[in-house]
Order: sequence, then structure tokens, then C-alpha cells
Amino acid sequence: MFAFLGNWFTSNALRLIGWGTVALSVLVVLFGARQSGKNAERYDQLKKIVEIKDAQLRATLTAPRNRGELVNQLHDGKF
Repeated sequence: MFAFLGNWFTSNALRLIGWGTVALSVLVVLFGARQSGKNAERYDQLKKIVEIKDAQLRATLTAPRNRGELVNQLHDGKF
């Protein structure tokens, strides 16, 4: 029995190695696609965070510095 399995394995070793290589290649491609999807999500989140921070910085630059400027902006309708 073991002799038969040994003979079969030695005669089909290259075929088994080939199929193993194909399976490993498919797994690597699928893992790469999954990783690139995660990176795209991270990029989108980072982009949103940067946009929010920029909006906050712009708001601070145009914010009134004291009560008098606030009153002027309210009178002018710019607030």
C-alpha cells in the first residue's frame, strides 16, 4: 500500500507542485485585492478627516476675535 502511494507521489510530484503553486498564486492575488480595498477605505477616511480639519481651520480664521467684531458681522449679515 505504501509502495503504491510512494510510486504515485513520485510520478505526480511535479503536477502536485504545479497545483500548489496555482492555489498559492490565487490566494496571494485575493489577499492583495483585499488589502487594496482596505487601503482605499483608509484613504477615504483620511481624506474626510483632512477636509473637516481644513473647514475648522477656515472657520477659525474668519471667526470674530471680539464682541465688537461679532456685532459688526451680525449687523452686516455675514455671520
